[in-house]
Amino acid sequence: MSLIALGINHKTASLAVREKVAFADHELGEIMAELAEALHQSEVAVLSTCNRVEFYVSSDQQTPEQLREQLLHWLQVKKQLQEDLHSAIYCHDEDKAVLHLMRVASGLDSMVLGEPQILGQLKASYQKARRAGTIQQVMERLFQKTFSAAKRVRHETDIGTNPVSVAYAAVSLAKHVFADFSKLTVMYVGAGETIELAARHLQQQGVGKMIMANRTLANAQKLAKEFEGKAIGLEAIPHYLSQADIVISSTGSMLPIIGKGMVEQAVKERRRRSMFMVDLAVPRDIESSVGKLDDVYLYTVDDLEGVIQENMQARQQAAEEAEHILRDFSEEFRQWQQGRQKHDTVRELQQKYSDIANNELQRAKAQLANEGDPEQVLEQLTHRLTKKFLHQPLVWLRKDDDKVDAHEVIRKLFDLDE
Repeated sequence: MSLIALGINHKTASLAVREKVAFADHELGEIMAELAEALHQSEVAVLSTCNRVEFYVSSDQQTPEQLREQLLHWLQVKKQLQEDLHSAIYCHDEDKAVLHLMRVASGLDSMVLGEPQILGQLKASYQKARRAGTIQQVMERLFQKTFSAAKRVRHETDIGTNPVSVAYAAVSLAKHVFADFSKLTVMYVGAGETIELAARHLQQQGVGKMIMANRTLANAQKLAKEFEGKAIGLEAIPHYLSQADIVISSTGSMLPIIGKGMVEQAVKERRRRSMFMVDLAVPRDIESSVGKLDDVYLYTVDDLEGVIQENMQARQQAAEEAEHILRDFSEEFRQWQQGRQKHDTVRELQQKYSDIANNELQRAKAQLANEGDPEQVLEQLTHRLTKKFLHQPLVWLRKDDDKVDAHEVIRKLFDLDE
């Protein structure tokens, strides 16, 4: 059995590259089903967030190298990519793939060390994979073990202390532009967990007014009710944008929602008052050319990394403790996997020799039915069975293999020293 974790993230690729390989949330189930079929019915799960796109694949039929090349080819064709992704892609197999998934779930591989949002995103991807039918015994066990590991890390270390997240970093950056939040109006585009976190942080800073914009108005209304803001649909953004001193956007849209012309008009209506914009989405919600406008400060997820690093030192010790916990859970999964493989081997071995014995038994019955001499038939039966049962071990024994002491293995296997 082969297991790989292949991906691209904020450490290996720029935002411009990441957004080209990202998948919209609503298409993940279909994507996983398509990929599982392309990889010859492998088990598949896909995680796509603003900072990473990762594929977790388990197969009984192919090697890790085969899975890697087939997956890369599928991705290049699916996304119609002109670039060679090899330099940006990382690929872990077997035990390293298990540990990588557990590190991701625990926030140890995130831009924000220990951030909790990634676990929720991973659980959502897992549920989509289950509904798509692309998770079977191995991946089911792996994800359950991973979720248990992440829970243990969260409860037994201080990895979650000192609130640090992409949303928190965005608010920290805004403090460098605005001294007083009480008179500011903030527009949030999207209604997911990141937007909710940003709204909570800014509410704590005493922000004056909030506008919640979302494609589904009901979701915007839900957030607006919680934070005493105004809910609007995405189509209303041009009418309200000039009111916003701060714009924070994080949706799953595959195309930009806010364009340069829209912002240019808003800045004119604001009479050149500064506008602070943070685009946390991948692909981007705000056209990159907006950043070239006067009086507009546009930041993306990549720009926030410097801010985030200031808050990391307090979590380093907790991260080291977490690594020990994850290694224990990874070892537990490895032992389960070995036990499963041994069970499969025993079952296949029993089936193989049962088939041989049954074929020879049917042959002997046919001979007896044709009035063959019973004693001779039995002698031939035992001779053929002995020959066929020992054929493969004897072939292996005669091979010249420096890596394995075949003679010693055979003597132990057949208990020849007793």
